[in-house]
Amino acid sequence: MASDPIVEELKNFTACDVADALLKLKVPNGGFLAGITLWSPERQAGATKIVGPAYTVKYALNTDPAPKVQGHYIDGIPSGAVVFISSPPTPNACFGGLMSTRAQASGAAGTVIDGRLRDLQEHRDLGYPVFARDVSTTAPQEVAKVVGIDVPVTFSGEYNQNVTISPGDYIVADLNGVVVLPKDLAAQAIPLMAPQVEADEKMAEAIKGGMTFVEASKKFRGK
Repeated sequence: MASDPIVEELKNFTACDVADALLKLKVPNGGFLAGITLWSPERQAGATKIVGPAYTVKYALNTDPAPKVQGHYIDGIPSGAVVFISSPPTPNACFGGLMSTRAQASGAAGTVIDGRLRDLQEHRDLGYPVFARDVSTTAPQEVAKVVGIDVPVTFSGEYNQNVTISPGDYIVADLNGVVVLPKDLAAQAIPLMAPQVEADEKMAEAIKGGMTFVEASKKFRGK
């Protein structure tokens, strides 16, 4: 499978760099999904970064009239994808160690969960990247079911965020957090990133050399 040139470009940048570019394109909050952080292979430590197109999974409560999807989403993950799981608020987990085992075998870049994970040590033993809201001990089947695979999902997070993640949107996640880059904005966003990173690097050197932040910002950022 040929590599995605957009993914290869995004690997050069942090989630913060992507968010900065999206702010310039007037995307609310720079595409940041508040409240989701790194749990595996370490808890908010190390150089873990995942980049890839979203393979979306939509959970709903068992009381939802939508029919349960037959089969299992975990067997359909494309190589290089980021599994993005949307779960309703529940104390139950929606992703466990066997899921990471299969995702890793499929070549997934990692998993982002708008919800909880379980079997934390199993994910860590695999060295498989998982970002989530929190952990749990309990499987999902008593409270939730999968009602959609590769469909648009909604992140309704803290601070009244309301973000749609569509299949193929680019997910960039690292210690800073998780950012969603809409696929139709990727071609506009990527050219903005390298110049802003270069400007910030020059600012840092100037500040270390004694320049004030305001002076350095005016000289290298033009503001």
